[in-house]
Amino acid sequence: MTAEQLGVAEIAAWLREAAAVVRAQQARLTSLDAAIGDGDHGLNRARGFDAVERLVNFPDHPVTPGDLLAQAGRTFQQRVGGASGPIWGIALRRAGQDLGDRQTLEAPPLARDLDAARAGVVEIGAAAPRDKTMVDALAPAVDALQKAAADGLPSDAVAPSAARPAEDGVRATTPLLARRGRAAFLGERSISHQGPGATSVALVLRALAGTICAAPPRLYGDE
Repeated sequence: MTAEQLGVAEIAAWLREAAAVVRAQQARLTSLDAAIGDGDHGLNRARGFDAVERLVNFPDHPVTPGDLLAQAGRTFQQRVGGASGPIWGIALRRAGQDLGDRQTLEAPPLARDLDAARAGVVEIGAAAPRDKTMVDALAPAVDALQKAAADGLPSDAVAPSAARPAEDGVRATTPLLARRGRAAFLGERSISHQGPGATSVALVLRALAGTICAAPPRLYGDE
């Protein structure tokens, strides 16, 4: 597999790394959510990605990258309740559906697949940028990834280009007024708190960069 192509092994490695990163940051995600939500964000993300990791290790049948992502999305929806299960589930499923039966993907399809994930999140969550949701990290990441792919960068360079704007999006959530989700009920009290949804998106994109790059970008919390 070249740097310009990703296959099912690389997608599986990404999902395993995402599970490990989310587990490591579970307490932090819980703390962020406790300030403006119901405090279960870390637990739910960890539960979902733990189930996805088990699926990756023992898939239902021989899979393509798209099929694996679609299976991961269905697993997330089945194992995680509330809003987060359907939202993360639709993101993974839409990305998998866009991939279709392709055995490998290059940078341009990767950009398109994550854009399909963004569209699914926007559709089911009715969220827009600056609503203090996961869209605040996902949207700039996808935009940057699309530009990098259009510039002809390979996949191992495109992934970090998505992770860095996601981190910027995380920081930008702190002064925002929450307009969607449980945090919206707090009104102005939601201001000055970092968005947990955007934070978990940045973690997953860091996992993607770390999986396919020798030197992933340093992001928040890194010393």
